[in-house]
Amino acid sequence: MQITETDHRLLRHLQQFPDSPLGELATRAGMTSATCSRRLEKLTNAGVIRGQHAQINWAKLGYEVEVSLRITLEKTNPRAFDEFLAGARDVPEIMEIQTFLGRVDVRLHIIARDMAHYQHIYRSRILTLPHISEVEALVQMSEIKAGEALPL
Repeated sequence: MQITETDHRLLRHLQQFPDSPLGELATRAGMTSATCSRRLEKLTNAGVIRGQHAQINWAKLGYEVEVSLRITLEKTNPRAFDEFLAGARDVPEIMEIQTFLGRVDVRLHIIARDMAHYQHIYRSRILTLPHISEVEALVQMSEIKAGEALPL
């Protein structure tokens, strides 16, 4: 799919004002509502726009602790990745799962109410996942920059 300058302009405004009604977004991007709607549909169908979602402040809901776990898996079982990932998907406190090439195989982003809750999740839900060889925990102290907005 060819992305035009108009598409880039629309995506810039969508990133900056994701809650804007269609008419307002169209005006900001310099197009009619009908054109804006068609372009958004085209970008969505092409997979450029994957969806829109709410960004939740988990701390306001009582989840004060965020931990990234870097996990190295056993390499002796050819199903190790699949079996580990299937189990990790079932842990509700795991907010993000990423896989890597290199020494670290998987990164899990976990939220917990407090350290006691994290310890419970770690012992009862994480360490029981199959095929773990090594785990390194990184406790988040602060968030300096977050978001997906790019200079389009």
